[in-house]
Amino acid sequence: MMHMLLLVLDLVGTFVFALSGGLTAVRRRLDLFGVLVLSFAAGNAGGITRDVLIGATPPSAIADWRYLAVSVLAGVITFYRYETIERLRNPVQLSDAAGLALFAVAGAQKALAYGLNPAMAALLGMLTGIGGGMLRDVLVSQIPTVLRADLYAVAALAGAVVVVLGSLLQLPPMATTLAGAGLCFGLRYMAIRHQWHLPVARYAEKPDTDSRS
Repeated sequence: MMHMLLLVLDLVGTFVFALSGGLTAVRRRLDLFGVLVLSFAAGNAGGITRDVLIGATPPSAIADWRYLAVSVLAGVITFYRYETIERLRNPVQLSDAAGLALFAVAGAQKALAYGLNPAMAALLGMLTGIGGGMLRDVLVSQIPTVLRADLYAVAALAGAVVVVLGSLLQLPPMATTLAGAGLCFGLRYMAIRHQWHLPVARYAEKPDTDSRS
């Protein structure tokens, strides 16, 4: 049952993250191959990183054809039906938030299944969530969302912590997984809607004394 839950979360998370990668690629006017590459990178980077770190090799995204299939499907849908998806409000951010939530809880659950301690399982869940978005942004020469001032990694960590606490309290995995994903998505959505952000370092540039006469 747990194996099936992790597989479903992984595949759905891969699909929605691949959508965000494809949408970003279309907005940057990449060709079909570029859209598919960015879809696969966004959809699978976090999961591959997670599997390598916990020793689940070869990573599921490489060993299981279904990960490639859902990534390609998301890329093709985005390439040929971009206008339909674009009608949604903030489509990239919303699909990214959904992928973040699913991957964060799936990463934490899989880390726990492989015997990691609770603290590291929560951190690995966060890393799983942010990995695809980071690679997507880097490939299009954009500052990764996780390094900006809105709630991104914090939301992923919150969702992963719910999963870990549920495991420690021996609560039903399905309930804690849904609760963690809901919390992560809710925090990310509210941050997008209301511009919630973490404190930003204040840097005041010194006046250019050399330009003074």
